[in-house]
Amino acid sequence: MTETQEGTAGAKTRLVTGPGMLLVWLYGVMSVGAVSRSIYQIATEFDRAPLAYGLSAVAAVVYVFITYTLVRGGEKARRAALVCCAAELAGVLIVGTWTLVEPSAFPDATVWSDFGYGYVFIPVLLPLTGIWWLRRSKAA
Repeated sequence: MTETQEGTAGAKTRLVTGPGMLLVWLYGVMSVGAVSRSIYQIATEFDRAPLAYGLSAVAAVVYVFITYTLVRGGEKARRAALVCCAAELAGVLIVGTWTLVEPSAFPDATVWSDFGYGYVFIPVLLPLTGIWWLRRSKAA
């Protein structure tokens, strides 16, 4: 596919229109929050809760990648973001359940602890919204 054809296809699968802009904004905010939190925790207290802080760093990478793909647009980016949103949702559900079942494994919270309770449950709602938006944007 040539660059011109890809540009035309990209215009058809623009992901940051309408409610997609709010989604990008929320992922951007979560990216900044998760990145800054994980950098601080890893730099200052990593030995206290390496699992929790490592998972916060993973969440940060996922948020940054999804934000990038949503802004980039196009069909490949939409599919990559869809896969990452599904992985994010799985991570939130696994870590959220793990923190409830075995709280001693997490002496400090992660972004995904208790299904995102510390972030007003945005970490569990955001991938659900993202999956809905990304599936809807394919039909558009």
